[in-house]
Amino acid sequence: MTIHLTRSARTTTTDPADQAFLLLRTVFTVAPVVFGLDKFANVLTDWPQYLAPWIDRIVPGTAQQAMYLVGVVEVLAGVLVAVAPRIGAWVVAAWLAGIIVNLLTIPGFYDIALRDFGLFVSAIALARLAERHHARAAAGADA
Repeated sequence: MTIHLTRSARTTTTDPADQAFLLLRTVFTVAPVVFGLDKFANVLTDWPQYLAPWIDRIVPGTAQQAMYLVGVVEVLAGVLVAVAPRIGAWVVAAWLAGIIVNLLTIPGFYDIALRDFGLFVSAIALARLAERHHARAAAGADA
């Protein structure tokens, strides 16, 4: 008689790395979509104030119009994290790096740049966990 031991769904959800992956994937899906949509409504804040003047000068249109483009990119990045976290997490990390550079060139926004650096590191952590999650899923599919 042969006994096959398999990894149950319950075991997967109790693994701290799997929990961290799920948590980060959820946050980096929802947050960019919510913040991206708010670029069109300015409910959470007045987003154009966060656009560095030097970027505003080189981007055609108004700062608000630039925020519309930012909003579209953020929504798409959130959706990409949802469907392909191994790629989407790196896109979000790159986007956050750009936001950090933008914020560091505006006096008085250094605290927000520091917060976004924490998000940047978290997005990289998601990318690494997504690689692990993908490798384990692929190994499970081969079994």
